[in-house]
Amino acid sequence: MKLQLIRNATMKFCFDQGTILVDPCFAPKLSIYSYAGISKNHLVDLPLPIPEIIAGINAVIVSHIHSDHFEAVAQDVLPKGIPLFCQPGDEEKIRGFGFTSVKTVTEAASFNGISFQRFEGRHGSGDVLSDMGQVSGFFFQAPGAPSVCWLGDTILTPELEELVTDSAPDVVVTHSSGAVWGKERVKIVMDAEQTVRLCELLPRSRIVAVHMEALDHGTVSRADLRSAADSRGIPAARLIIPADGETVTL
Repeated sequence: MKLQLIRNATMKFCFDQGTILVDPCFAPKLSIYSYAGISKNHLVDLPLPIPEIIAGINAVIVSHIHSDHFEAVAQDVLPKGIPLFCQPGDEEKIRGFGFTSVKTVTEAASFNGISFQRFEGRHGSGDVLSDMGQVSGFFFQAPGAPSVCWLGDTILTPELEELVTDSAPDVVVTHSSGAVWGKERVKIVMDAEQTVRLCELLPRSRIVAVHMEALDHGTVSRADLRSAADSRGIPAARLIIPADGETVTL
């Protein structure tokens, strides 16, 4: 299988059985409000034209409906009848955008022979959690493909550590920008230290770090993460940090 990072959390998981687009956000550069009072978002343009991004996709997964994961441009250009999977509680709002094949994933679902299990993340800590709301990650399995655990917008928690060590996925996809929220700058996704810790917890897995250098509340750059990994002896073959538009063969 192949994974193509588009920008931030927008990716294409390309299995032999079909291509799944996740967290589609196609907003132009600097068209979304600031999250940290530094700059409007996104900080960078899409690396590819939208028609090229959505060509050949067979299904969509929306992990949660924050504006950097599913927004008006994507809602407008995606085919309204495409199978669209989401977490419980988001389905009615997504149907309100005109999508007619919305499928709620409570625990598990499948599509074209690709099975996926949903699990909940923790999008921050303390009082910030009430602002962030529920978020989800997904564990993918398909014949002939490596198992892939997409953690989504979450910090690394003991529960997630247990999940990944017990399931031992071949590939883990992390959101590693160290994004922060509010005046107290509470961390709401994984940072460099947590990403490196995950690499050490899973010595047989490959980690793919995304959700970086796209939003004004991020605190970790690709170079920061690479430096942190190098200092702990984690090679680039085990911690993959793709550029926007890059395709990684897994």
